[in-house]
Amino acid sequence: MAGRPREFDRDQALRNARDVFWRRGFEATSMSDLVEAMGIASARIYAAFGSKEALFREAVALYEAADGAFADVALAGESSARDAIERMLRDAVELYTLPGRPQGCMVVSSATNCSPDNDGIREWLAGHRRNRTQSIIERLEQAVRCGELPARTDVTSLGDCYATLLHGLSVQARDGIAKARLLAMIPMALAALDAAVDKAQR
Repeated sequence: MAGRPREFDRDQALRNARDVFWRRGFEATSMSDLVEAMGIASARIYAAFGSKEALFREAVALYEAADGAFADVALAGESSARDAIERMLRDAVELYTLPGRPQGCMVVSSATNCSPDNDGIREWLAGHRRNRTQSIIERLEQAVRCGELPARTDVTSLGDCYATLLHGLSVQARDGIAKARLLAMIPMALAALDAAVDKAQR
């Protein structure tokens, strides 16, 4: 009589899958890569998660709920927009350059280019990035309502600037730019926001 298949820790298997997708991206990750990382046969992966795409979407959700939640925490957790933006950028550098972990942002790097068969994944991730941009703009809009920023501040352009910087930090980190260099750039990046705050205080 054959023994029952060894039970596996679904949460740990998902974390392992997340790290593979984070490091290699969606298309470049093969089922054999996932089998090796998760420690279970492909049939059990399909049984537990449904498909490679479903597994990837669940892995992204895990990333955004844990490591990738830093931006939401920063934007909601600081009393001023200036401090929130600075914390968001600094926490991004810390995460994106963490030793022994995949470099950069999973949502930025996992599927910027895909074959037509995976356009759905590419657009889904693009939607996540657009949502992040919007969350930054909304935090700046809040700063205008509170009087931290002048009423005529172009919050859309300013928000686009910091979203572009946030996503660019991911690319720089994956390219091996050192943490110290990335952190050194942040005070210069905040100059536009500092100028707007100063204007509101005059």
